[in-house]
Amino acid sequence: MPSRAVLCCLFAAASLRAAVTLAPPFTDHAVLQQGMPVPVWGRAQPGERVSVAFAGQKVGAVAGADGRWAVLLAPLAPSATGADLEVAGAKSSLSRHDVVVGEVWLCSGQSNMEFPVDDSHGGQFLLQNAAAEVAAARWPLIRQFEVGRKAAPAPADEAAGSWVPCSPETVAKFSAVGYFFARDLHRRLGVPVGIIDSTWGGTPLEAWTGARTLASDPAFAVVGERWAKGSPVYLHRPSWEPASLFNGMINPLLPYALRGALWYQGESNTNRAAEYHRLFAAMIGEWRESFGQEELPFYWVQLAAYVDPKNPADNSWPYLREAQAQTLSLPATGMAVTMDIGDAKTVHPHNKQEVGRRLALIAKAKVYGITGDYSGPVFESAEREGSALRVRFLYADTGLTSADKPLQSFEVAGADRKFHPASAAIAGATVVVRAPEVPAPVAVRYAWRDYAEANLYDGAGLPAAPFRSDGW
Repeated sequence: MPSRAVLCCLFAAASLRAAVTLAPPFTDHAVLQQGMPVPVWGRAQPGERVSVAFAGQKVGAVAGADGRWAVLLAPLAPSATGADLEVAGAKSSLSRHDVVVGEVWLCSGQSNMEFPVDDSHGGQFLLQNAAAEVAAARWPLIRQFEVGRKAAPAPADEAAGSWVPCSPETVAKFSAVGYFFARDLHRRLGVPVGIIDSTWGGTPLEAWTGARTLASDPAFAVVGERWAKGSPVYLHRPSWEPASLFNGMINPLLPYALRGALWYQGESNTNRAAEYHRLFAAMIGEWRESFGQEELPFYWVQLAAYVDPKNPADNSWPYLREAQAQTLSLPATGMAVTMDIGDAKTVHPHNKQEVGRRLALIAKAKVYGITGDYSGPVFESAEREGSALRVRFLYADTGLTSADKPLQSFEVAGADRKFHPASAAIAGATVVVRAPEVPAPVAVRYAWRDYAEANLYDGAGLPAAPFRSDGW
């Protein structure tokens, strides 16, 4: 006959199995998305009836054979007053406290999105004016859910993390880009803003892409082939395994209601720029489908200027930036250009305030209908005029400027395809470029280096994206 201790353990285990649970993103201080249906889900005993009550609504569901249950709250009005989210099963119940309703954005990618507000105690991420930013961070309606690092071989249901309101005591661990983006929106919209920080430094795009997508296109077979070769780099980096971070750090969030997603990644793919655009576009489509939003706004940061000290002559970054720009062909996308705020000596530029602001400009214009410039000049065409090329731009309605300095980093080439530094002058909404070594120019490039002095802006001070007119 089992001992009393064994029976107690069995009863405790049975009780745990019977307890109703909520999915990882639903903790105290959570931010729920306003203005759209809100999925709420968790686990219970198979066949158990579960009810969810929040903001005057009460909806129910029955757990399936696998114990999963899910309900859909009707669209919620914004609310800065914390309320309880209550879940009741047949044998247990639970509550989440101080839940507010506003705007929710997923912030993902590698180290430049992971980069925290304050890492001054021996860390590698040094934010400009960090101490002042921390002291001023009294925004309890800005909240972050930091997803615990987890590389998983198969889609996971659970992830570590909790929602944390912003204060000088907590903001140090917030994603800096995410925080400054959220602060800008919160100040303008006046509603709670939640950011979900799902990041892991030094990780490639394919780790954030699901296995189904990686298997959907023969062009992606090279991804698995690289992994299968088992180089020492891969063997010691489980976070580089294809699909591992989608499985461990995105799947547990599905299908949390979001307003949009922010992405800052690419440094780990610069040596594979040729495949980046196609894979990035596929990943965006997969995330949209997985979150149940076909045109989920998806905005990213184009890589800043930088020189790899281990390979200063590499010059692969312009092609990765180009691949990022090509992905703007997808609907509901946007790109914050940061070529002008890079640092030749660090892959982690310090001015994350401006990165967050530029992403917020895109969101305010494209999502919230707030008028204003959100994109700097974008190359449109180059036309031959004698010994010069006249370059035309989109998004140049407010004019062009060069920050009170001569324009830098233009090059032209003739039919021999050899590029030479060019002088460049602003002429209205165009730029005229020429070089004495190229009497008959046929192609122009701007800021086409890993690191370049980029100082072409629109009238609102937003930088032009690097470009080339050739396809060589």
